[in-house]
Amino acid sequence: MKLKITLLFIAFISNIAISQTKTGTIDNDYIINLMPEAQTVIKMAQAYGKKLDSSFSIKMKDYQDKVADFKKKEKEMGELMKKTLIKELGALEQDIQKYQKNGNQLMQLKQSELMRPLYKKLNIAINEIVKENGFTHILDKNGNQFAYIDEKYDITKLVMAKLGVKVPEIKN
Repeated sequence: MKLKITLLFIAFISNIAISQTKTGTIDNDYIINLMPEAQTVIKMAQAYGKKLDSSFSIKMKDYQDKVADFKKKEKEMGELMKKTLIKELGALEQDIQKYQKNGNQLMQLKQSELMRPLYKKLNIAINEIVKENGFTHILDKNGNQFAYIDEKYDITKLVMAKLGVKVPEIKN
């Protein structure tokens, strides 16, 4: 009976030892920034930003012209006219602020939309590396604070090789 319990205990301990996890790390941002497609995404985002900026510039110019016109004619206006124009200028100013806020949100959405295929490609490569090397967890270096990371578990270079992304040469 003691032999059976001892064998069962040894089997249990062996099973725990075998089923340990293997955790690796990756630097997603480093890889994404080195991918050739990233330059295209940056150019497309900049073009979209310029389009938003040109619309904003038109609204801003219109507002500045109305303020200048108001200042020029202010002395000749009656109180009711001044109040009406001040109210209109305030509404225009709020509209510009709202447009600017919406523009920032639109820019973030566009960047996310443009980056989505790159992250999808990266995730596919990560999944392949994980399966090939038996990892159970992969942590992003940039999103976590680590006291110590063993470089032999960093899969950044493996993923870069899978994606065909070259490590830049360090210039002295």
